Amino acid sequence: MPKRNWRPGTMVYPLPAVLVSCGTSPETYNMLTVAWTGTICSDPAMCYISVRRERHSYDLIADAMEFTINLTTTEMAHAVDWAGVRSGRDFDKWKETGLTPVKGKKVSTPYIEQSPLSIECRVKDIIHLGSHDMFIAEVVNVIADERFIDSETDAFDLSSSSPLVYCHGAYFGLGEHIGKFGWTVEKKKKSK
Repeated sequence: MPKRNWRPGTMVYPLPAVLVSCGTSPETYNMLTVAWTGTICSDPAMCYISVRRERHSYDLIADAMEFTINLTTTEMAHAVDWAGVRSGRDFDKWKETGLTPVKGKKVSTPYIEQSPLSIECRVKDIIHLGSHDMFIAEVVNVIADERFIDSETDAFDLSSSSPLVYCHGAYFGLGEHIGKFGWTVEKKKKSK
């Protein structure tokens, strides 16, 4: 199959389409849509977001050194896109999107009530990269919607929340379930 070189770019897709909430008081609460996010360490649990310096939320995050990553669902797609193309300088994003800020549990920033999973983070470092700065953060708390927790196994089933992902300029829901981690080497159960 023929292949060709393509211009350098950020082609690692799909990514979770998240809403990052910030601000330390109801008057300053804001949110922004972020696709440049991910896990960077398991123990201690750490993740990152990358934000342009000119974004209204940038200073709110840098001043508080805290933020909350809110995973989103296909039902939230309109709000996710809208919050990403409008500035908190000009709009009350909470009012405009109909999303609900809730006072954080372990950080001063709010989480979003409608999110299936909210990850409260404390910034450890800011790395100046170019178009974006990376906020490296330690996860200090996770707030999970009980509707997606299996009562028997106590496992969180994010896939049942219809997660929203971002793929090269477009939003998608998740597709068909193919397998779980380790399924290719899992020992088969003997039938009785």
